[in-house]
Amino acid sequence: MVRNPFVMQCGEFHVDYKQDMAIWKIARVRWRIFMIVALFALFPMVATDYVVGLATLCGIAAIGAIGLNILTGFTGQISIGVGAFLGVGGYTSAILTTKLGLSFWVAFPLAGLITALVGALFGIPSLRLKGLYLAIATLAAQVIILFVISRWDSLTGGTAGLVLNRPQIGSFTFMSETSYYYLMFVVLLITIVFSLNLFRTRVGRAFIAIRDRDIAAEVMGIDLFKYKVLAFFVSSFFVGIAGALLGHYTMIVSPELYSISVSIEYLAMILVGGLGSVFGSLYGAVFITLMPVVLRSVVDVLSGTFPGLEGVLVGMKEVVFGVVIILFLVYEPDGLNKIWSNIKNYFRLWPFSYTK
Repeated sequence: MVRNPFVMQCGEFHVDYKQDMAIWKIARVRWRIFMIVALFALFPMVATDYVVGLATLCGIAAIGAIGLNILTGFTGQISIGVGAFLGVGGYTSAILTTKLGLSFWVAFPLAGLITALVGALFGIPSLRLKGLYLAIATLAAQVIILFVISRWDSLTGGTAGLVLNRPQIGSFTFMSETSYYYLMFVVLLITIVFSLNLFRTRVGRAFIAIRDRDIAAEVMGIDLFKYKVLAFFVSSFFVGIAGALLGHYTMIVSPELYSISVSIEYLAMILVGGLGSVFGSLYGAVFITLMPVVLRSVVDVLSGTFPGLEGVLVGMKEVVFGVVIILFLVYEPDGLNKIWSNIKNYFRLWPFSYTK
């Protein structure tokens, strides 16, 4: 029997509840995911240390962006304080490891938990506030946290910051770019799997119901205060984890690393990647993290023809950043995740694709 090479998708048929609830329901899709994970696991073996370092930064940003998307994209609670929560995670891990002498493997989860508690504390006003008012409240959290970090010299080192060490297991230290990439990679995989499964649970569905219509969710019996604070807690946990990873990677924490511009960048990640999408957070983190690198490469190529172009690089970065966000909001509000979905849908029916 000769198979048609252009056979089209004709539906999915499940015989039990387990198949229907699977994240990836089709066997070939599951194998494709395993192959992609394997490729990323082998990536450091063929890439330079510089490229591996960029990939590590993208992965750490993706962990924080997923955390922010749980709060903003899935629960509908706007936050402009993610930069400060990154700082809480970084400083907590720094204080626990350098001042109290705890192991990184103890300080790392504690950094996430303490950041989650701080996030839940600032999430309490979310019961009474929403939209722009909630955004201003989280902006206040950004200001308050940075003020404490900058002024509490005896604990945080003030404006000078703190110096951290790389994690280690026994005599092995994660000093190389490759070893730290694998540490980030494992944490990122756990974050993605947890987030994908979170929204298949009662809690995740409650988050989405609050985002879609909080009054209707309350009428259905969802405790708004409980789940809004819980969303802040879960979101801040992952942001704190990202902050701790970033702090030990750069081996320094200081207040200027967690300014309001960092919060804006993380908001841009979930906007460009796609609100309410776990993989969109990943796409957006890679896009926003690599954008300055690509811009610098373009400037370096054109600097021979336009000698004065290097002097306007900083201004160009801000302009390009703003233009990219505007273009996505105007032409594709659902972000890179929707663009990738459109591409897959097109080739699913190719060459018999049609338009309605």
